[in-house]
Amino acid sequence: MTEIPKEEYVLKCTSACAGCPSSLILRYVLKAAGPDTVLVVPACCTSVIQGIFPSTALNVPVYNVAFAAAAACASGMSEALQKAGKKTNVIVYAGDGGTVDIGIQALSGAFERETDFLYICYDNEAYGNTGMQRSGSTPVGARTTTTPGGKIHAKKDLDAIVAAHNPPYLATACAAYPQDLFKKVVKALSLRGSKFIHVLAPCPPGWRFSSEMTIEMGKLAVKSGMWILYEREFGKVTINGPSKAAMIKPVPLEEYLSGQGRFKGIDRKAFDALKSQAQLRAEHLKKEADGLC
Repeated sequence: MTEIPKEEYVLKCTSACAGCPSSLILRYVLKAAGPDTVLVVPACCTSVIQGIFPSTALNVPVYNVAFAAAAACASGMSEALQKAGKKTNVIVYAGDGGTVDIGIQALSGAFERETDFLYICYDNEAYGNTGMQRSGSTPVGARTTTTPGGKIHAKKDLDAIVAAHNPPYLATACAAYPQDLFKKVVKALSLRGSKFIHVLAPCPPGWRFSSEMTIEMGKLAVKSGMWILYEREFGKVTINGPSKAAMIKPVPLEEYLSGQGRFKGIDRKAFDALKSQAQLRAEHLKKEADGLC
C-alpha cells in the first residue's frame, strides 16, 4: 500500500453507516484522482453521507444532481473545463440505481458521444438510500424490501451494456481490494474518452451482515466467483489475480451466501440460477481473455 498517497479527501465527519463500503471506495478513488477533481453525484447514499454544507466530508468540489442526470451533467462539465483549458478530472460517482436503472440513458448517451470522463458505479445491489428496494442490479434470490420472498429476475449485465459502447477502458473492482481499485482509477484517468469502473460495495444493513465483515464479504464475493475482477482495455480483456485464482479453486458459493441475511431461505432454483450465471460469466470472460471469442 506504500504507493497510495497519504492525503485524505474523504474526511472523518461522514454520516455513513458503520462499515460503509461507499466511503471506503470513494476514499481510494479520490486518492488516485487527487485534488484537481470534480465529483458528480446523483441521488444515492453518497449524496447523503457527505454531510451538509459547510461541514461536508468531501474535500473536493461536488455537484449533487438529479437521479437521472449524472452522466449528462458530467458531459457538459467535461466540455466546459476543456474549453477553459483545464485538465480537471470529472468523475461520476453513482450507485447502481442511478446507473443500471434510472441513469442508464444519460450514461449511454455520454459514452456514445465519447465524453472524456470517468464513470464509477458503486454497486450495493439495491436502492440503499431509500430502504433497500430491489434494483436491476439485485441478484436473483436476494430479499429486499420490495422482494421479500426473494428476487425472481437475474441481475442486469451492466458491464456488457457498457462494453457495447466500445469504451477505451472498462474495469471491475471491489471495496475489499483497495490497491486494485486505486491502480484501476489511475489507469482510467490516464486515458482520454469515456471510462467506466464497476465496484462491488457490500452493504452491511442492506445485505444484513455485521458491519465489521464488509471486507471479508467483498473477498468472499471475489473468491466464490460471484464478482470477477477484470479489465477491458481497448477491447482486450485481462482477468486480475484474485479472480484468476478463484477460477481455479473457488470458495463454495454457500460460504458467500450464508453470511448474508438477504439470502436467508433461498430456494434451490434461485441458488442454481446464481451459480450457473456466475459460471457462464467466468467462462465467457476467460474465453475473451484467451482470445477465443
